[in-house]
Amino acid sequence: SQLPVVIVNPRQVRDFAKATGQLAKTDQIDAQVLARFAEAIRPETRALPDATTRALSALVTRRRQLQEMLTAEQNRLLAAAVQDAPEPLREQLGEHIDWLRQQIKELDNDLHHQVRSSPLWREREELLRTIPGIGPIVSATLLSQLPELAHLDRKAIAKLVGVAPLNHD
Repeated sequence: SQLPVVIVNPRQVRDFAKATGQLAKTDQIDAQVLARFAEAIRPETRALPDATTRALSALVTRRRQLQEMLTAEQNRLLAAAVQDAPEPLREQLGEHIDWLRQQIKELDNDLHHQVRSSPLWREREELLRTIPGIGPIVSATLLSQLPELAHLDRKAIAKLVGVAPLNHD
């Protein structure tokens, strides 16, 4: 059977424990504090991502990693050119850059097919793409990393993502 899942900021739970006078930390005490925190605060439960959402998320994560590698290699190539590095080294960097670009292109294709394979995701992606500046990669990222997007209002999404303005009175 599946249990409901709640993701909370560990600092909030620790602050709750301190506020209730619980300063000691053992597994048993932690379990009791978590249970009391959940009972008192009633944080919202979330469904665990399904297999297709996890697969899309893995593709998005891998694309980001490849993009970071590509940027690093392009910077190395630029530095090698400035430092007048040997030609074989610059050729090797160029070949790796080409390979990374090809891998990113293939991942973009995989992401497109993954999103288009689900009627629900296709509908959500089409809606997201109506927003200026939202392309296929941003929409796939939002779909995989923020499944609550279709269920919460804009204020709740902003709070969840961490961009909601907070009072610092």
